[in-house]
Amino acid sequence: MVVAQSQMTLEEFLQLPDEKPALEFEDGTVSQKVSPKPNHSRIQSVFDRRFFQTAETRKLAMAFPELRTSFAGRSYVPDMAVFLWDRLPIRADRSFISDVHEPPDIVIEIVSPKQSVSALLGKCVWYVENGVRIAILVDPEEQSVFLFRPGQALVVLGSDDRIALDDVLPEFDLTVRELFDSQRVP
Repeated sequence: MVVAQSQMTLEEFLQLPDEKPALEFEDGTVSQKVSPKPNHSRIQSVFDRRFFQTAETRKLAMAFPELRTSFAGRSYVPDMAVFLWDRLPIRADRSFISDVHEPPDIVIEIVSPKQSVSALLGKCVWYVENGVRIAILVDPEEQSVFLFRPGQALVVLGSDDRIALDDVLPEFDLTVRELFDSQRVP
């Protein structure tokens, strides 16, 4: 849903007050993200826990749910942004900076009901064309995961396929089945 006029600059957009769901900026246009539904939230939670268990505890990487990232002329709030430890958005005193203007190493977008899959596919392509090393698109309805890497063909994963992030984060281990099993109460 578009909520503002075109011709706005990124700098003007970044001066707008925060809203929930978050606003995003692309090519002079402001749009509002879709509110997450239970499946979306569970998937986001599974990724967050897995990144914490396999990466943050070893000081390899840190995941940030719903972190605004503004780079290459756009400002998005991916469902999950992951930075390798040596690229964390921090100051010299080790505290986090307020505004992130560098691309994350890994970005995750999760399709919500009434959200355009093709728009998210385009966003993932844009991410890897602009410095993100791996973009992951999760489609709960189709129970599939799409992996995007710069200069490589799109990889579509299903069922027992491993969500392989070895080129960026080899310690990460999660299968598509494990991810979607989280959508059912045991």
